[in-house]
Amino acid sequence: MIDFWIHPALILIVGALILPFVKGKPKKAFIVLVPLLAFLDVWQFCPKGVFGVVQFMDWQLTFGRIDKLSLVFAYVMSLVGIIGTIYSLHQDDDLQQIAAWFYVAGSLGVILAGDYLVIFLFSEMMAFSSVFLVWFRRTPKSITTGFRYLLVHTVGGLILLAGFVLRYKATGDLSFGLLDVTHPHLYTYLIMMGFMVNAAVPPFHSWLPDTYAEASVTGAVFMCALTTKTAIYTLIRCLAGMHVLIILGVIMALVGVIYAVLENDSRRLLAWSIMSQLGYMVCGVGIGTELAINGAVAHAFAHILYKSLLFMGCGSVLYMTGKSKFTDLGGLYRKMPRTLVYTMVGALSMAALPLFSGFVTKSMIIAAGFEEHMYWVGFSLTMASAGTFLYVCLKLPYLMFFGECRASEETMDKAADPPWNMQLAMAIGAFFCIFIGSYTPYLYNMLPYANKFNAYTPMHISETMQVVAFTALAFYLLRKKILPTAQISLDLDWFYRMGGRGFFWLAKAPCQTIDNWVGEIYRVIGLVPLMITAKFWSWFDWHGIDGVVDGSAKSVYGTGGVVRKAQTTLQYSIFWATAICGVLLMLYVFT
Repeated sequence: MIDFWIHPALILIVGALILPFVKGKPKKAFIVLVPLLAFLDVWQFCPKGVFGVVQFMDWQLTFGRIDKLSLVFAYVMSLVGIIGTIYSLHQDDDLQQIAAWFYVAGSLGVILAGDYLVIFLFSEMMAFSSVFLVWFRRTPKSITTGFRYLLVHTVGGLILLAGFVLRYKATGDLSFGLLDVTHPHLYTYLIMMGFMVNAAVPPFHSWLPDTYAEASVTGAVFMCALTTKTAIYTLIRCLAGMHVLIILGVIMALVGVIYAVLENDSRRLLAWSIMSQLGYMVCGVGIGTELAINGAVAHAFAHILYKSLLFMGCGSVLYMTGKSKFTDLGGLYRKMPRTLVYTMVGALSMAALPLFSGFVTKSMIIAAGFEEHMYWVGFSLTMASAGTFLYVCLKLPYLMFFGECRASEETMDKAADPPWNMQLAMAIGAFFCIFIGSYTPYLYNMLPYANKFNAYTPMHISETMQVVAFTALAFYLLRKKILPTAQISLDLDWFYRMGGRGFFWLAKAPCQTIDNWVGEIYRVIGLVPLMITAKFWSWFDWHGIDGVVDGSAKSVYGTGGVVRKAQTTLQYSIFWATAICGVLLMLYVFT
């Protein structure tokens, strides 16, 4: 064990504070160096144990609780920090880079935290730094979406804080660990709800598709990787085996598929797919066995990489053409061939085809469901896998890169593969997606529990290829039914919006009317008599009290004047009498 330890989040925070003062050619190297140092710190200089214990008032805050579970998440979070930073090298926007580094630092802070106060501190850092990645797109919709995102996560943070406080009051313990999920208390549910907001678990999920679709091109790469997967880590850490999460996870997996299939915007499609893939992880957390937890961790690891790759691919299209809706795209394979290849690697990874990362991670969760005789869970998640292949491997590339060209001539003229740094970031992400799927020990050896699962069995391979073949046939037969249309798909946020409108109407109509009536009644019954009374007392004060006081004062002043004159005359008389007497006395003496 070493006595000296540097928190990787501190490296990113210090780098963010120094960045504005770095100028000229060394700046690009410095921008890459900072997240690289954070990654090396996690990879080489984070031994297992407890570090960074600070005494604060009556509490001991633990900033570094390092074990296999926290290490694997910290590893991939810092890795995506490098990839996202390289992807954003072309932009000359220090503020956006600073916000991104604070965001990654917040995620690492939560993952390595050993108590609830530190988790709350870094969770708020994540929320308040990531909202700038939405606002920095600088469109009217991104501004309003950012405020909604901030409001949702502020409410989630308050729910989480309430759970922490109640638990501390009940147990006197701030340490962050597994809760008693077999006999949950009120604080257990509050903590779960707080983490569910960040994990986009229904009904707290509507912020996700809106926010990620409106974030900046580079900001979305960080956002799709950090907030929700950090929440998955916290759920694994303290709520493993909470069976209600199984039901919620299956709902997430299926609902995300449905909305992704209906979506017209490429980045909203990817945002809905995040919700679907998170459903697998939440379900794994709910099952709670070693295989299920390994599956949730492994799938979170793979998901961060392939989802960031997909957002980089669709972000490159948006960056080069200014379009993200399928109704404005199509036929881009000739103009953006490298972007197509990288995007397809991410799509095949998410669809869990052999030799790609999703194949060796998603199947662990499905197998855990069957192993626990939860057949409805296994079959539901398998069905969701078919939907995933449909929208990400068939619909997205068909409508964006192949099929009928719906793009304008101006859009096609601007279309081209993005700058070198964006392509390099996509190449790194694509490499890891293939490497994880082809060499399973790389990821499996990092998992928190000993892993004996083998994804490459003849049954699993044949089952996957049958699902792929059936889905591809269904797509071919129904391809005209999923042509892009400009439409709005109603979601659970409809209830929020209607509730908001109802509250606005309640405040504007009944409450305002009642307030006006009360005001008028007060004016007639209370204010008018009050003013009359005030006027009377003003008159009485002016003519009564002031008159008496002023008259008395004048009398005293007049009397004083008379006395003053008499006093002056007497003084003069005494003076002259004394003077005359003095003169007469002197004449008598000297004569």
